[in-house]
Amino acid sequence: MCKLLQLLFIIVIACSCTAQDSLRGSITAERKWWDVVRYDITIEPNFIGKSLAGQNIITFRALDEGIKMQVDLQQPMEIETATLNDEKNPLPLTRNNNVYYITFAKKITKGSENSITIKFKGTPREARTPPWDGGWIWKQDKRGNPWATVACQGLGASVWYPCKDHQGDEPAGASLSIIVPENLVGVGNGRLVNKTSLPGKRVQYTWEVKNSINNYNIVPYIGRYVKWCDEYNGEKGNLDITYWALEEDEEKARNQFPQTIKMLQCFEHWFGPYPFYEDGFQLVESPHLGMEHQSAIAYGNKFVNGYLGTDLSGTGWGKKWDFIIVHESGHEWFGNNITTNDIADMWVHEGFTNYSEVLFTQCEYGKEAGNEYCVGLRKNIKNDKPVIGDYGLNREGSEDMYYKGASVVHMVRQIMNDDEKFRQMLRGMNATFYHKTVNTADIEQFMSKAAGKDLGKIFDQYLRTSKIPVLEYHHDNGTLKFRWSNCVEGFDMPLKILAGDDVWLSPTTQWQTISLKSRSFVIDPNFYVASRKM
Repeated sequence: MCKLLQLLFIIVIACSCTAQDSLRGSITAERKWWDVVRYDITIEPNFIGKSLAGQNIITFRALDEGIKMQVDLQQPMEIETATLNDEKNPLPLTRNNNVYYITFAKKITKGSENSITIKFKGTPREARTPPWDGGWIWKQDKRGNPWATVACQGLGASVWYPCKDHQGDEPAGASLSIIVPENLVGVGNGRLVNKTSLPGKRVQYTWEVKNSINNYNIVPYIGRYVKWCDEYNGEKGNLDITYWALEEDEEKARNQFPQTIKMLQCFEHWFGPYPFYEDGFQLVESPHLGMEHQSAIAYGNKFVNGYLGTDLSGTGWGKKWDFIIVHESGHEWFGNNITTNDIADMWVHEGFTNYSEVLFTQCEYGKEAGNEYCVGLRKNIKNDKPVIGDYGLNREGSEDMYYKGASVVHMVRQIMNDDEKFRQMLRGMNATFYHKTVNTADIEQFMSKAAGKDLGKIFDQYLRTSKIPVLEYHHDNGTLKFRWSNCVEGFDMPLKILAGDDVWLSPTTQWQTISLKSRSFVIDPNFYVASRKM
């Protein structure tokens, strides 16, 4: 009986988790009928109690009639009141764990635009190992001053403010007002539009972005910051650059942060114009490693090159530039400009951004250096599970989305065998999906069209399985016999081998035979495949 009760308890817990995951990760009926237009958030943190109080005015458009709205806010944060438009009477609230349901007195008319003012408070989850384990980060600088921010990708912005916490619905613009003691500075996304003195020796900093933005990218940085400015003459004109560092770190930051200009030059060449000229570009020192917070990149790489001084590729190239400046800024194009509707497709964010490191290495040190860096990264691939996760549950796939994702992009580049055509594909992708949300299928179809070849089986193999294709071969007296194995049905990826000259094979799962002039050959290392001599 005890074992039966234990089993039932496990089943109940599993079902409960699945239900909450579905509420968070899917488009429920209470989410479907309305579209976020804008967030206007105000917060005041309590550094001693590690708590927040604030409000979010959610402007929304009714895509259909609706009377019940789902708003997400994770425990232990609480909604105090919610009011519609200019009405004074609070709306009825019911809570289901991390979800609130707000019921209106009468149906919201289809096509109408409304606003709901939500006042909230509480002690948000504190991050243990940010940015991977998300939440609020409460630290002190070396002089004992408060230093705080938040990192919540995956965990979700609802860990600290009420919102429609789904990656597929971005506000078209947002403001963030940060109330802090007058000896501190509050930095947010975009541009500072107002600074107001408040009673009690407090200051309110109000920041605004003019462009659409991911929920998890809206963040405050609070500390004893100093700033200085720069300017980049880019493809869309002059881009304002603002650097923020703690007072104690200004000298180190001034030495390290100028790498930003080289990064922008390289990425605009490969990806097209920086996607958020209207909001400027900021690099902000943070008490965690880093995050791609749109137009206000979080930087915590200790002012050293590499990834905290190490080279993730093991080739030496990765220690010649600052990983966080390059990688997190690469997300401005892939993740912030092009955003996936479901976190299951995060490889689009991380795979292409990981590849931005390859391209930056090439920009600085040449194509062979970039190739070596990409191949070196593969030692980090685990092949533990598919790169694409479970849809509708707010679940990522394998961490291989970074390095394996980059290898997929790199192999498509080899198959296209035309770097200018490949560059135009990346630029075209950022132009076609400019400030849009996408699915993996959109990216796959775009790349296939640009490559002039159906790449579907390649994506199936590398993104939807954890198997690495094997080239089986027999080579004797100048005759090469070969085929693919350990692969999805119909796998037909072209492959280049080095046999004196470059030789392109077109393997399938059926044996083929060709003649080679050379007595030996090697597979081009730019392809992520295994081989087996028969």
